[in-house]
Amino acid sequence: MSDSQLYDTIGTTYPLTRQTEPRIAGYIWSALGDAETVLNVGAGTGSYEPPDRKVLAVEPSELMRSHRVRGAAPCVAGVAENLPFADQSFDAAMAVCSLHHWRDPIAGLREMQRVARHVVVFLFDTSDPNLFWMTRDYLPEFADLRGVRVLADLPRLADSIGARMEQVPIPWDCADGFFEAYWRRPEAYLDEDVRRGVSVWTSVGAAAEQRAVQSLRDDLASGRWADRNHDIVELDTVDLGARLLVA
Repeated sequence: MSDSQLYDTIGTTYPLTRQTEPRIAGYIWSALGDAETVLNVGAGTGSYEPPDRKVLAVEPSELMRSHRVRGAAPCVAGVAENLPFADQSFDAAMAVCSLHHWRDPIAGLREMQRVARHVVVFLFDTSDPNLFWMTRDYLPEFADLRGVRVLADLPRLADSIGARMEQVPIPWDCADGFFEAYWRRPEAYLDEDVRRGVSVWTSVGAAAEQRAVQSLRDDLASGRWADRNHDIVELDTVDLGARLLVA
């Protein structure tokens, strides 16, 4: 499946499941500092775009662009590795959960740094698949995905633009339905609409997806999931590898 086809597949349910999570947005917007003009790269449907700044979005998928939320910033077609802007055109460039889809992540990061004086990227450190019960117990195929392998070496990505890394805790009631969001709400992963808004499920293929979902369904019914994960069911936040790169 091409990058464009993947974007168009996962974009079908984005308006239903992928909303701005205010607590994560707070970390991102704070990291933008006093930037007045912001470029959002791989912008999807417009989540996390700061409402109090002048934002321009770049998104390769026509379907994603068509689903942009009411009030979202103007959006142009384009890819991270070849941004159609002059050097230092923006105060800041941001990207949220999109870098693992880029054909050349380091080239994309350097393009962001070329067109903006400040770079903020929200992504996940995937170097330890055992950190999240879904990948530990149900989806071993996760570790072999190209995007996961890219994110498993965050220090190299950070070094490419001289960025520092900051930890972002994931709240138990996260409003943004990315892959790790339902860590304390396992029943959500049985919902087809929830899964269709996450690229991981499309990328591993239907057979792996259905096996994982059935195993989780069985473990929820038997109480095995609760036994395995009793240490997290009363936590308000966890560290599941969410990070900001800030340069």
